[in-house]
Amino acid sequence: MQRTPAAIFVLSAFALVLAGCASQQQMLASEQDQALLTAVRRGQFEMSCPTARGVVLSANMLQPVLWNGIERAEYTIGVEGCGQKATYVSVCPLGSPGCVAVSGRNLAQ
Repeated sequence: MQRTPAAIFVLSAFALVLAGCASQQQMLASEQDQALLTAVRRGQFEMSCPTARGVVLSANMLQPVLWNGIERAEYTIGVEGCGQKATYVSVCPLGSPGCVAVSGRNLAQ
């Protein structure tokens, strides 16, 4: 059985699509701990609550703004402690050790 170049191309493209889906989830998972730590530390400081804890509410991949730009992972993180709650958005450039946590607009008590 001999495969045509078109069949090989279709199979290769299908394999790349499947690999791309799995790798995006892996990228989000690899940056999640740093994003969570960054948001929790900011929440602990702003709430004056060293025992505050966080939970990841959502995670998304942000597409580069410019062609060949840096991909970023974005996480919405809820932080709760000492009778206070806050949400933060952490953005992590892929492959970088640093994330930035930006305070959400709502601060519930």
